[in-house]
Amino acid sequence: MTILIYTLVMVQITIACVTLYLHRSQTHKAVQFHPAVNHFMRFWLWLTTGMITKQWVAIHRKHHQASDTAADPHSPQIYGIKRVLFGGALLYHKASKDTAMVDKLGVGTPNDWLEQNVYSAHSRLGILILLVINLLFFGSWGLVVWGIQMLWIPFWAAGVINGLAHWWGYRNTDTKDTSRNLIPIALWIGGEELHNNHHADGANAKFSQRWYEFDIGWMYIKILQRLGLATVR
Repeated sequence: MTILIYTLVMVQITIACVTLYLHRSQTHKAVQFHPAVNHFMRFWLWLTTGMITKQWVAIHRKHHQASDTAADPHSPQIYGIKRVLFGGALLYHKASKDTAMVDKLGVGTPNDWLEQNVYSAHSRLGILILLVINLLFFGSWGLVVWGIQMLWIPFWAAGVINGLAHWWGYRNTDTKDTSRNLIPIALWIGGEELHNNHHADGANAKFSQRWYEFDIGWMYIKILQRLGLATVR
């Protein structure tokens, strides 16, 4: 039971960092966080995913610019739902190698000493440190926990949100793309389940629109705002 709780807490923190830091703050500039909060989330993503902020931001901005066209890095309308759902991470990796696109669309992301010499320069070091931590805590079971952590974002974010949320669900807004809301109570993937709402108003830090919709990411932002650690645009 301890291992299960540990794993669920860890992956939910990671999901929160993706939606708050990478998506709503760095990509769309919809919310600004206190430097300490920013750095915690940047460090956590380095430790648990190995993703580079500039690459993630550029790829997502490209997705918004070219949603569901041949230029979209991961549209199920172009690549098919199975490929995006189960191989979304591979499409992300392919897009990350487009250095011209990353340089052009990744502007405004951190470029300090830590980013240049640790987070970007040694993007795989964090997840190896996490593996060691898990093995120290749980022995051989730590490898299983680590494997779940490594698959969590590739499946739920790169697969389900990038794939299923452009394939199945309901729409509040008739956007030019095929974005869908997967479920009105958006808890499991940090509020990203309300994907059509987000595509309809990308600059809005709040993804819920209807009275019956709940965006847990927005709840996190409001808590941080009350603590003086977040400013909504």
